Amino acid sequence: MKKGKHNSITDVKGIRVGHCTLESEHLHTGVTVVLPSHDNIFQNKLIAASHVINGFGKTTGLLQINELGTLESPIALTNTLSVGTVQQALVQYMLSIDKTIGKETGTVNVVVGECNDGYLNDIRACAITQQHVFEAIQNANIIFEQGSVGAGSGMSCFEMKGGIGSGSRIVTLNQKDYTIGILVLSNFGLMKDFIPFHQECSSDILEQGSIIMVIATDIPMSSRQLKRVCKRMSVPLSRLGSHLGNGSGDIAIAFSTAQVIPHQYHQDFLTIQEIHENCIDFVFRAAIDAGEEAIMNSLLYSKTCIGRDQHIRYSLKDMMKNKYNGGE
Repeated sequence: MKKGKHNSITDVKGIRVGHCTLESEHLHTGVTVVLPSHDNIFQNKLIAASHVINGFGKTTGLLQINELGTLESPIALTNTLSVGTVQQALVQYMLSIDKTIGKETGTVNVVVGECNDGYLNDIRACAITQQHVFEAIQNANIIFEQGSVGAGSGMSCFEMKGGIGSGSRIVTLNQKDYTIGILVLSNFGLMKDFIPFHQECSSDILEQGSIIMVIATDIPMSSRQLKRVCKRMSVPLSRLGSHLGNGSGDIAIAFSTAQVIPHQYHQDFLTIQEIHENCIDFVFRAAIDAGEEAIMNSLLYSKTCIGRDQHIRYSLKDMMKNKYNGGE
């Protein structure tokens, strides 16, 4: 399917992505933040949904998204033991941009996703601080790095170096082009299951990874419809070889920038557009396609990493060079 201009989630207008990366001998971790809009998102919420494919995870904020169908904060990604720190930093950020939160109005529901980077990163050091989150927000831009960066710094994918990946696809509806963009934090899979290497490697270990998949679109969609898209995110995972293991936290979060739900209401009813269900297959296919490429990009853009205790994750590129004795 046709790709967006940058083949990334930021092809959906208004979205920016920022990183803060911590790299040293024992630290390979960081924060990645998806800013869904330039507006005050608390006052101008976006329609959203989420789906837990396998729930071995510590993500925050999904309960309210699934109940109310709206997103009211940026989405931050980090390592498992830093969720609390990142959550508090996002709260502080939201308080700084909206003086009414917790005073003249309700509190705010911030969203933080995580994967366990403990194989390469000294996760027990709890090195992430609130300042790192603020730096990731300040660094947010349309053009952003992928691979071993931000929250993806210490992640593994199919026992190779994983991390941040993105992709986008164009869908034409009513003679107008719309975009579906996906960003992933990949940290899942066994090399023996990776489709290009299938059955060429042997391993007795179990799949205990995770992936966070953030799906954005400018197509008018309801929360129910976005949840249907989220449910299809198991397809790109299985296409590449994941069997969604017992110890894997596989979570999809989706939102649409097409319509704003105002926090303050001046009338009792809202007029909301949504795609006709007979056309939603185009969205499903685009999301699956972009999701698969986003995972592959998390591998292709990553670099070989020697982490804590000399643990090594080779990049896909280095793995292929080794496989073919230095060939391309």
